[in-house]
Amino acid sequence: MTLEEKIGQLVLLPAVVQGKEVTLSQDQRELVREGKAGAILNLVGAEATDQVQAIAIRESRLGIPLVFAADVIQGRNTIFPIPLALAASWNPSLVREVARRAAEEAWASGVRWTFSPMLDVSRDPRWGRMAEGPGEDPYLASRLARAWVEGFQGKGLGQPGTLASCPKHFVAYGAAEGGRDYNSVEVSDHLLWEVYLPPFLEAIRAGAPSIMAAFVSLNGIPAVANQKLLRDLLRKQLGFQGVIVSDWGALGELTIHGVAKDRVEAAFKALRAGIDMDMSSEIYLRNLGSAVRAKRELEALLEEAVLRVLEFKRRLHLWEHPFTQPLPPPSASWTKLDRELARKAATQTFVLLKNEGGVLPLSPTIRRIALVGPLFDNSETPLGPWRTRQPQSGAVTLLEALQEELGDRGEILTAGWPWGQPTQRDKAKVLACARQADVVLLSIGELVHMDGESASRATLGLPAGQEELVELVASVHKPAVAILFNGRALALPELVNQVPALLEVWFPGVESGHAICDVLLGKESPSGRLPVSFPRSVGQLPVYYNHRRTGRPPGQMFTSRYIDSPVDPLFPFGYGLTYTQFQYGACQSTPRSFHRREKIRVGAWIQNVGKRPGEEVVQLYVRALSGELARPIRELKGFQRIYLLPGQRQWVEFSLQAEDLGYWDPEGVFRVEPGIYQVWISPNSQEGIPGTIELLEG
Repeated sequence: MTLEEKIGQLVLLPAVVQGKEVTLSQDQRELVREGKAGAILNLVGAEATDQVQAIAIRESRLGIPLVFAADVIQGRNTIFPIPLALAASWNPSLVREVARRAAEEAWASGVRWTFSPMLDVSRDPRWGRMAEGPGEDPYLASRLARAWVEGFQGKGLGQPGTLASCPKHFVAYGAAEGGRDYNSVEVSDHLLWEVYLPPFLEAIRAGAPSIMAAFVSLNGIPAVANQKLLRDLLRKQLGFQGVIVSDWGALGELTIHGVAKDRVEAAFKALRAGIDMDMSSEIYLRNLGSAVRAKRELEALLEEAVLRVLEFKRRLHLWEHPFTQPLPPPSASWTKLDRELARKAATQTFVLLKNEGGVLPLSPTIRRIALVGPLFDNSETPLGPWRTRQPQSGAVTLLEALQEELGDRGEILTAGWPWGQPTQRDKAKVLACARQADVVLLSIGELVHMDGESASRATLGLPAGQEELVELVASVHKPAVAILFNGRALALPELVNQVPALLEVWFPGVESGHAICDVLLGKESPSGRLPVSFPRSVGQLPVYYNHRRTGRPPGQMFTSRYIDSPVDPLFPFGYGLTYTQFQYGACQSTPRSFHRREKIRVGAWIQNVGKRPGEEVVQLYVRALSGELARPIRELKGFQRIYLLPGQRQWVEFSLQAEDLGYWDPEGVFRVEPGIYQVWISPNSQEGIPGTIELLEG
């Protein structure tokens, strides 16, 4: 290979928008012909990808196939709930199934590589990209990381209907200062190992063949120029041997960060750090040759990167099968299956936050329903910020689904609400609808553009004057249900005080309306649990469940507190109600103490003491009472979904071994310390009756 051909394998070209099409320009096609491109981003469709692949295979000197990549974040054709919502399902099997289906659809359109899952643990909901991630807890994030990777990759890379995963963004992007996208990150080695690295380590163990480096600087060094981060930590300590790709344009930002004097130095520093593929900046394409010629020691690093890219393509079977291998064409039943999965996924992500007086499920005797607010007839917002680029119909709206469900058995009254200043006419219509109705459904929350990339918020209340809408409905004193669309944790103490029922639906995807109706009408019982704590106010941030104790216990004046607000969250991590009630017995262990190479069983009796069947997410937490490092007040170590009929009781048991009680120290050494541990089997991170276990020496 010539120097230019080697560099070409490290170039990831983005397709461009020309009119209504996403395509490659003539200049980009010429680069493919010259062997100066290794992968293509955002070119989708079997005909389009095969046409460009033919240039690479038949017209370039070496005939090395391209790999076609796309962001498959919420699905490809079928748009599923946002990743934060799927995290609220606490159901890795569901996540695996959604990823599998998304991979099949993407494969059929020529895609072989997806820049997903996003594994950035985040404790700051001001950050808009919380919508794309797994929430605040490293254990839950790690369980879901494995599910995403296994779902995308199926039984093996390169098999029909699979995608190569690319976990992102390495690492700690979710800790951007002030929750402001692209902002710098400062975290200790201790937090890095304990909070932000575990999901990536699990993705690597699950077989992820590529990882994306973050935009941001970590402790003063941009990730894409950080040798310690990529070569030392990721490759040597975590053992990752796959392809490391930059985020969009990140190499070109090194001069803006102020760590490279020009684009040639940017190319040098990125390759030295360990970036194998340059996404979209053309720093490698235009400048890496000059850097290599000036510093011949770079040539060995260049060849290592090329070999990793070529090995990646071999693992994807691109030499044997460079062109699209279509799956069986979609049939009516296949399309129906997609929508059924989207509907099932959405219902499992909804979190019932309040249900005072048993407003939900709606009584079958209700005949007149008022739909008010800005989102009940909005088909775009429920799709979320990472919908596919392909043209497709919008989501089923709540209005459409209710009309379909009720038919002529009831009456639906509607009153919209503007994104701006409401008029007296708007207010009068809301009041009139609410007064005539048996129940009021408020569709409120964020518009889709308020979440995702470059969508940070300094405030976390209801936008667009929706507080006034809530006050108007509350003044009528009718049963009311707030249906909350959003992609982050919000601070809503006033809303909680003013409505008897609150259902968090996130951005639920294409089957939004049907899924919401299923839960409102009691066809499905809400079973989602919060993957992130909801604060009372922005001033509390960061607020997360697995914090450490201070040396000042609560209940006295000189303790860690606010003088104008409680310190606990509005709704804690793991919280969620359902249409029945569950009673938890005390946590018991067999035996009470164990040695390093043994296991211990901890369990509790859970009983459905309500009048309806229901699904519960039983959660296991532990706390070390002593050790070299101060440990969090609780740490999630397991969870199970159980389904119980009224009156039914079940013994729920977890198996623990010494490694489940360990932690990563600041040097990246995994340590397990003997001692006494508290254990909770509980419905969320704040409740439960603790038991104790002891890990013995030796």
